[in-house]
Formats: sequence, structure tokens, C-alpha cells
Amino acid sequence: MEKVPIVTIDGPSGAGKSTISQRLAARVGYAYLDTGAMYRAVGLKIELSGIDCDDGTVLSRLLDDIDLQLSPVGGKTRVILDGQDVSEAIRTPEISMAASRVSALPLVRAKLTSLQRAIGGRGGVVAEGRDMGTVVFPEAAWKFFLDATTEERARRRVLQLKEQGQQVDAQETLTQIIERDRADSSRALAPLKAATDAVIIDSSRMTIEEVVAFMAARVAGS
Repeated sequence: MEKVPIVTIDGPSGAGKSTISQRLAARVGYAYLDTGAMYRAVGLKIELSGIDCDDGTVLSRLLDDIDLQLSPVGGKTRVILDGQDVSEAIRTPEISMAASRVSALPLVRAKLTSLQRAIGGRGGVVAEGRDMGTVVFPEAAWKFFLDATTEERARRRVLQLKEQGQQVDAQETLTQIIERDRADSSRALAPLKAATDAVIIDSSRMTIEEVVAFMAARVAGS
């Protein structure tokens, strides 16, 4: 398989994929593709609509009608859902769990995988998510699997939510991350796992800059 200039960063919830992907993209001059935000936006759409996800006809109609755009603004990616900026609304623990649920639905995965490939298929992107290196971009030239202990990921998520002004319970956050890991890893469709050719990074004791520098060196050196 011919390699394409794409960087994939997969890993569990709270591992720091979004922050690191944004900084790495800026470092190497690539675009940033936040696929996790796409699933969160679909999860939000389904939650607001109140539809029965087991009804394939209704779900298919919702996916056909959805207007989902990723817009780079000031070094960050804003998520526009049906004309509304939902960048903050999709970052709650509840929508995180909703994203995990909808990502296991074949219709949702097919829709978003097609959209992701259309955006990044020609290369020059850093794509982060759960199955970027295994399913969406198996031809990516550089693949990373970013991990950290559940306790460290929970700590980071609590800090992130507090910085956004949200009230958050540390123990509840840890429980949600453990449940999200279980759901993502055990689903039948595109489960969370490292690609066989991915470089696995445990960032538990690494700073953001150390992780970005390590990844950038691998990209520049190959």
C-alpha cells in the first residue's frame, strides 16, 4: 500500500489527542482534522432530535439532512452544526458518552468515514480519533496511538472542564472515562485499538510539548 502524507493520532478519551493534534499540525504545516468532534456533533444532533437510533430509516434521514462543518478559527477548529457553533456544547461528559454510542452505529460510521476521507484523502492532514490509523486512513505515512493512565486522563479532563467554567465531579469523571474506554474497545464495529504499525506513546508523565516534539521528529525523520 502506497503511503500518503497523513498523520493519524488515535487513543482513548482524555489522552490529549485534540490539543496535541492541533499543535502538531501547526508544527508540520498540516491541516487539523478533528474527527472526534464530528462524532460528538452527531451525538448532540441525535440527543436533541430524540429519535430512535434503532430506526434505520429515521436515522438515515437525519444523517442525510445534517449540515456539519469544521471551520479553522484562530488556530482552533470550530464545529458548526446546522448553522450553529456547537464547539463548546459538544465537550460535555454527557455528549462524550453519546458520541461513543453513536460511533458504534454502522450508518453513522459510514457517513462520517466517507466525509473524513473526502476531507483528508489527498494528504496534508493530522487526523485524530479512535480508528484513524486502522480504518479511515490505513495508508497514513505516520501513525501514533496516544495513551495515558485512566487516573491521569480523568485529571486532565476535570481541569479542562473547570477551565471552561463547568462544575465537575472528579470521581464521576473517572467513572465516565472507564465506561467510555469499555464501550469504545468492546464495540464490534471499528473498536478502539492501536494500528499494528502505530507508534504507541504513554503520555502520563510527558508534557504536551514533549509529545509534540517526539511526533514532529518522527514525521521529519522519515
